[in-house]
Amino acid sequence: MTTTDSPLHGARVLVTGGAGFIGTAVRDALRRAGARPVLLDNLSAYEPATVALLGTGRHDPDLVFGDASDNDLVRHLVHDADFVVHAAAHSTVQGCLADPDTAFRSNLAATDTLVRAVADSPSIRRLILLSTAQVYGHGDPDTDTTRPRLFTETQPYQPLNPYASAKLWAELHTRQLLTAAGRDFTLLRPFSVYGPGQVPKPGAASWVVAQFTMYAALGQELLLNGGGRQVRDFVFRDDAADAIVRALTAPGAAGRTLNLGTGVQTSVSEVAEHVLAHFPGTTVRTAPPAAGDPLGGRADTALMHRVLDWAPAVTVTEGIARYVDWVRSTPAAIPPWMRAETSDGRLAAWTAPGPAVTRPPYLDQPASSCNGAS
Repeated sequence: MTTTDSPLHGARVLVTGGAGFIGTAVRDALRRAGARPVLLDNLSAYEPATVALLGTGRHDPDLVFGDASDNDLVRHLVHDADFVVHAAAHSTVQGCLADPDTAFRSNLAATDTLVRAVADSPSIRRLILLSTAQVYGHGDPDTDTTRPRLFTETQPYQPLNPYASAKLWAELHTRQLLTAAGRDFTLLRPFSVYGPGQVPKPGAASWVVAQFTMYAALGQELLLNGGGRQVRDFVFRDDAADAIVRALTAPGAAGRTLNLGTGVQTSVSEVAEHVLAHFPGTTVRTAPPAAGDPLGGRADTALMHRVLDWAPAVTVTEGIARYVDWVRSTPAAIPPWMRAETSDGRLAAWTAPGPAVTRPPYLDQPASSCNGAS
């Protein structure tokens, strides 16, 4: 299909959290489809240097600097749009625990502001809400807890933390308001998205590909909590963005809740092995299990494949290799707090009572975070 044949050719697409790790990848995928992306972000999710690495910033002609909970601004942007991708969120579990005020504004108030604007705007052809696979929690409590799970869209919710609970509320709120208003929407639940451009945040333990690669590049140990038995469904960033853009116009996606994953489970210890292949000689140490860290599982992708007529293209082996290449070519991406860490310090933080999180100084501004990631 050529760009002019794309159903998104010439369409105006508002992406909230558009300067984030996923938002910038969605922008690139929209451009390939011939769409006209508009990024709404207040640039509070990352240090300015990280925002620049993602290819955006105050200089970006696609960027509208502002907050997703600003009612007047959001309504103006929605009025001028054909589609909306809602990726804005305060997107780490520990970040939400450390800064509940920002988490409330970003994950609840901003979602309410946007959804009400879409409900009142007949020009919007579809809203995509990025939720998270964390709404599944540990999975069905009646199944074998010693085995990794298969997470299916219709199974009961089991959110284990404020971030997952906020995303579940966002799903329900979106469905209720937009169904009543007769507006089209799709709810996507991404699993573990990773790839070039991902820079870990303090306390974001789930971003294990990025963390292991950067620690190995620094010559530090890789710590396997609980021996690395946990499994994840790792989705390459470009694949995730392609699926999000495809969901904007896929006829069968209307009103659906869809997993966004690969259907392949990879253990944390296997991630370490992949990283070690690129950094031989790196030391690996078994560490105590992290509190509340689920065993994990993989996405049931049957509905996603059928509705989107799509499958991810990048394997974990290839994806980690691409991320390693990116870190090696962009060493400044490694944040200072990681350079200052030690293995003993990380172990002490995991065993300390309560979330051991330091609020990053770039969040000390009046606007809320607008980064979307799971």
